[in-house]
Amino acid sequence: MNRKHQKTLRAVFSVPTAASINFSDIEKLLVALGAEKIEGSGARVAFVMPGGEKWEQHRPHPQKEARKYQVESVREFLKRLGYTNE
Repeated sequence: MNRKHQKTLRAVFSVPTAASINFSDIEKLLVALGAEKIEGSGARVAFVMPGGEKWEQHRPHPQKEARKYQVESVREFLKRLGYTNE
């Protein structure tokens, strides 16, 4: 993980939930952690970890920032995988 990924990880775990994280940064973080990115139809995207854990979302549009519920969802996904903000 590079510094940008670490910064995104800290932002995902920040409380209160940040509403200014670019969804593309979350995508890059998950890929850096080993997830396979699967493009769905339209704005749907899924990330599957080597262990089989899966996170699915619709990309936000027209804005590029992830919505709070998406940040909270990816936070829970990362917690299940054993990641923290440290």
